[in-house]
Amino acid sequence: MTIKKVALAYSGGLDTSFCIPYISKTYQAEVIAVNVDCTGLNDEAKSALKERALLLGAKDCLIVDGTQELYNDVITYLIKGNVLRDRTYPLCVGAERFIQAKKVAEIAESLGCDTVAHGSTGAGNDQIRFDAAIRALAPSVNVLTPIRENGFQREQMAELLQKDFGLEFSKASVYSINEGIWGVTIGGGNTVKGGSALPLEAFPNLKPPHELNDEPETISIQFENGLPVALNGKIFDNPFDLLIEIKQIGIKHGIGRGLHTGDTILGFKGRIGFEAPVAALLYCAHRELEKIILSKHERLLKDQLSDQLGLLWHEALYFDPAVKAIQAFIDTTQLRIHGTVELYVYRGNIYPISTESQFSVLNNGRYQYGENAGLWSGNEAAAFSKMIGISTQQYQLQGK
Repeated sequence: MTIKKVALAYSGGLDTSFCIPYISKTYQAEVIAVNVDCTGLNDEAKSALKERALLLGAKDCLIVDGTQELYNDVITYLIKGNVLRDRTYPLCVGAERFIQAKKVAEIAESLGCDTVAHGSTGAGNDQIRFDAAIRALAPSVNVLTPIRENGFQREQMAELLQKDFGLEFSKASVYSINEGIWGVTIGGGNTVKGGSALPLEAFPNLKPPHELNDEPETISIQFENGLPVALNGKIFDNPFDLLIEIKQIGIKHGIGRGLHTGDTILGFKGRIGFEAPVAALLYCAHRELEKIILSKHERLLKDQLSDQLGLLWHEALYFDPAVKAIQAFIDTTQLRIHGTVELYVYRGNIYPISTESQFSVLNNGRYQYGENAGLWSGNEAAAFSKMIGISTQQYQLQGK
């Protein structure tokens, strides 16, 4: 494998920081560090990232905005689909990997790089996500993964970076934290032990419920075509800014803490803790709106397909033809999802208070559940109840 010019997917953390001098020295290659910003970094954070990359020996450090593509191509469908992996995990940081890999692959080709590198280990899901996306989008380039290929340990890498460059990384960190706008994942530590829970103190942003000193709050979220457009009556031109404000509300009230146990792409079981305040609040509001607008079978079919979309994206099958087919169906269900939902939030709890929409089929005045039939008589209801039970009755009688 010839390696002369490398585009490195660079986060600025321990793993990708270590990759810069290792690749430069081992392969005598030119390293271009590429940070795909999916969180909305400020100027100070961007400068710090670039300064570190150049100190470590990168030829250049490019910081590319991925927020708009992340929202348009991924988050919009997570919201419209209420997508959860195993009905629990809202894909948090994993949802960003496709965008990051896509951007790095594009830059690699535009700069004439022969190799794309990333800092994944051989034990997680992200290695598959990066590899699959890079090979699909830039099939002519090599994929280099120094940490996976050599089995480097965090303590070993931290010591080398401190010795050679004076950079301090926590060698004793029990947990591995990944953070994005859609959520935070917490791996390592107690997550690898099936018999012990992840301590509340391990969550970086959400305080334990008994430490919260917040006051109950009612918030309103307005949707158009299934997507949020306003918070508490304030309309946002940039949807990413809206997500950031929702995130702050969720953190304030301790919303979105979870622990997910599931099947990894490689086939073994794994656990991660997660914080997903944005997903928790938006999913609750969005689902309440769908309940008063969509038909029963629209909603049931959409839930099934959303589960399938979550599986495909989790398993790094971003380019499977089924993805676009599922997205097309989800889009059709969202054409009437307009309205406003009020939520009560307090100490980790979310409670829907009111749901209003011009397309609601709940408050149409022609009937009231349990109170007033309106459109049918009592005799008609009795006949319907009798007829719907006939098939089951016949099976029961047959067995006697």
